[in-house]
Amino acid sequence: MSTDNLHDVQTRLVQDNDDQNMTLQTAQHISKSFLDSIREQKYDSMGHSEGEYMSVARVPAAVHEQWLREGFDMMVEPAHAIVARLKQQNLDAFLTTKKQV
Repeated sequence: MSTDNLHDVQTRLVQDNDDQNMTLQTAQHISKSFLDSIREQKYDSMGHSEGEYMSVARVPAAVHEQWLREGFDMMVEPAHAIVARLKQQNLDAFLTTKKQV
């Protein structure tokens, strides 16, 4: 995987229309090649057995940071909760397996 697939999270302050308020905007560029590599990994997931660990998702930092603000820490949650949250938020493109978790 090349290093240009996923870029750092960018945060900037944006002036609102009323000139008195500002909005904090967070974004992360996710390239097509990054999504293609996830899609390929997901497609290939049924063709091999897992060891002690199994990849279930590749979640961008911007999504993880948003979840932290919402009180969901994917570093302590079980894999099935992460998969369920991705599906609930229509972020299935970040799932790396077709296997049941």
